Amino acid sequence: MTGPAAADQIVRAVIYPAIGIARVGNSESDYVVGPEVPDPPRLAAGCYRDKTGALKRQAARFRIYGVNAAGEIVRELSGEGTGAKITWHVELANLKAAWYTFQLALDIPEAASAPPTVLRNSTIADRSKLAIRPGPRSVTGANAKPALFDSGAFMDRTVYLGEIFTDAAARLLVLGGRGVSASHDGSAAKDFANNDGWFDDTSDGPVTADVSLDGKLLEVTPAWVVVTPPNYGPRRKSVRTMWDLMRDVAVKSNSLKLPERPSFMQDILPVFQRMAGLQWVNAGFAAGFGWQGVFDLTSPEALSRLSSAAAEHAQERQTISNSFRRFEVDSWSPKPWPWMYGDAMNIPAAQTPRQNASLTDLQLFMLAQWAKGIFEADYDPNHRPPASIEDVPVKQQGDVLTRAALEFCLADAFHPGCEMTWPMRTASMYMAPFRILHAPEGWTPPKPRRTLTSDSVKTPNGPLWQQQAGGITRWMAVPWQTDTASCLGGYDKSYDPYAPTFWPARVPNEVLSQADYQIVVNPKESLDARKAAFARRASWIEPIQNPDYVVQINTMVGEFGKLGVVEELDGPTDTDAFPRVIEVEDQHIMPATVKAAAGAPHVTAAATRTADIVKLNRFPHGLPVQIR
Repeated sequence: MTGPAAADQIVRAVIYPAIGIARVGNSESDYVVGPEVPDPPRLAAGCYRDKTGALKRQAARFRIYGVNAAGEIVRELSGEGTGAKITWHVELANLKAAWYTFQLALDIPEAASAPPTVLRNSTIADRSKLAIRPGPRSVTGANAKPALFDSGAFMDRTVYLGEIFTDAAARLLVLGGRGVSASHDGSAAKDFANNDGWFDDTSDGPVTADVSLDGKLLEVTPAWVVVTPPNYGPRRKSVRTMWDLMRDVAVKSNSLKLPERPSFMQDILPVFQRMAGLQWVNAGFAAGFGWQGVFDLTSPEALSRLSSAAAEHAQERQTISNSFRRFEVDSWSPKPWPWMYGDAMNIPAAQTPRQNASLTDLQLFMLAQWAKGIFEADYDPNHRPPASIEDVPVKQQGDVLTRAALEFCLADAFHPGCEMTWPMRTASMYMAPFRILHAPEGWTPPKPRRTLTSDSVKTPNGPLWQQQAGGITRWMAVPWQTDTASCLGGYDKSYDPYAPTFWPARVPNEVLSQADYQIVVNPKESLDARKAAFARRASWIEPIQNPDYVVQINTMVGEFGKLGVVEELDGPTDTDAFPRVIEVEDQHIMPATVKAAAGAPHVTAAATRTADIVKLNRFPHGLPVQIR
C-alpha cells in the first residue's frame, strides 16, 4: 500500500519519551509530572511541596503512539477512546552497591591516573544481597491501581523503589523512591560517591508494553525510565544538556544527520538563554550573563544583532563563538565559557583540558557555522513555545516528549553526575537515537571482575552494550545525597568564589532568598536598597553546611527535603530596573540537627575545607606530563 492511505496505516507502536525521568522526594504520596514540553509554563509557587512541606516526587509519564511504515506518528494509542488495549510492563532495579566504585570517567585518558575502579562492598561474597531487584510489574488499561516495587532488598532490608499506575487515558506513570538512603550496619558515609554498606532508592529499567489495536497485536518499540535525585532548580537547564549529548552521539554514529545550517531559534539561542538562566542558581553566572550582566546575550538589543546573518555582525558572532572552550586551544584555563568543571576536575587544577567542561562537538560546530553566517536566521521575538504536549502537532509529539525529559538532565562534569553519567556518550548503549538498547530476555551479563579498566569496560556485550534494569544508575554515587552535598562551585577562592561550578541547574550554589525578594518587590523601599537585595545571593547549601565534611554529607541524607527549591515568581512592575520574572528559593530552613552540629545558626560558605573532599583530589600520584 502506498500514498495517503499508507501514511495513515498503523503498523507498529512506539513508547515515548524514549527515556523518561522520575525523581525521588520525601513526600509520602504527592507528586508532580515531569516536563512534557521543553519550555513548560511555570507551576504555582509552593507546588513542589506537599502540605507538610515535604518535597514531592516527580513522576515520569509515558504514552504510546501508532506509527506507519515510515516510522511517522499517526496518532496516540494511549489516549481515551483509541480502540487500543494496553498492558504496561516496567522493571526497576538498583545495582549501585553491587557495582564498581566511581573514581573517574573511564573513557578519558586521565582515568589511568585516578585510583583504581574496584568493586563496591568487595568483602560481601553473596553479591545478590547488594542488588535491589524487586522484579517486573505490570498494569492494564485506564486508572490502573498502583503496582509497587516493594519486594527488593538490600542486605535483607526491604527497600521500596517506587510504583507504577495509569491515568484516565491509560498513560503510564512511574514514581520512584522517597529518598531513603541508609547503611545496613549504621556506619557513617565518608565519601562523595563510594560508601560501602549503603543503599539508596534511585533506580532505572525498561518500559515495555503489550498493545493490540482492533484485535491485532502490534510490535512495540520500548523505552526506559531513570529515577534520579530531586531537581532543586526545576526551571533551569544546563548549557550542555543530556539531550545535547545524546544528539551529539547520534550524529557522530550517523544515526542523525549533521545540521549544516543550524537554526538560531533551536540550536544557538538556547545556549545563550541557558547561561543567562543560571543567574538564579550561581552568583558568577548572575554577574556574567544575568540581568544587565557583563555578557548580555539575551536582551532584545543583543538578540536583534546576534540573530542576524548580516556581515556587519560577523565579528561579534566570531568573538562570542571563540569565547566557548575548545580543548585544543584553552587547555585547563577556567576563563572560557561555560564556566563548568569537567570530567577530570581537581583542586588544585589538573593540567588537563578536561579540568573544565566544554560544549559538545556538535554544539561547537553549530556555533562555528553561526559565526560564519551559515545558519537559519529564524529568530521570532514574538514566538511562544507550546505550553503542553497537546499544543504540539501529533507527528512531532514523540520527539518533543523525549527532548523535554532529557533537556532537564545534566551532561556537565561526569563526576559522576546527577541523573546519568559518562557511558551515555557511548554509541553502543543505544538501539536508536536517544533510545537505550535493551538486553534480550534471559540474557546473562558477564561476571564482573574485581577491577574495571578503560580497556575491559569496552568488552563486547559488556557494560557499555545492551542494558538490563539498574544498568544506568549503577554508575552513580551511593548514596546520591553525598555527591549532591559535595558538588558546589568556586572551590579556588583565589580565582573566583563562585565559578567554575559543577551542576547549579540541578544543585544550586547561590540563590535569591525570600527575604531579599520581598525587598525587591516592595515599592516603599529605596531603589538602592532594592538593587542591593537583588544583587545579594544566599548560599543554597547553608542549611546543612558544616565545617566537618562527614557531618555535612550525612546530614544531607536525612535533611535533603528541607533544602530550597528555586521557583519563578513575578518581578516588580513599578520599575524597569528588574526582570519581569525572578527566581527565588522557596525556603531556607536550618534543621535543628545542623544547628547543633555546627554550633551556630549559620555557617559561612567557606567553612567546609576543600582538602577534606575526596571528590576534589582525584590524582593523588599526579598526572603524566602530557594529557591530550
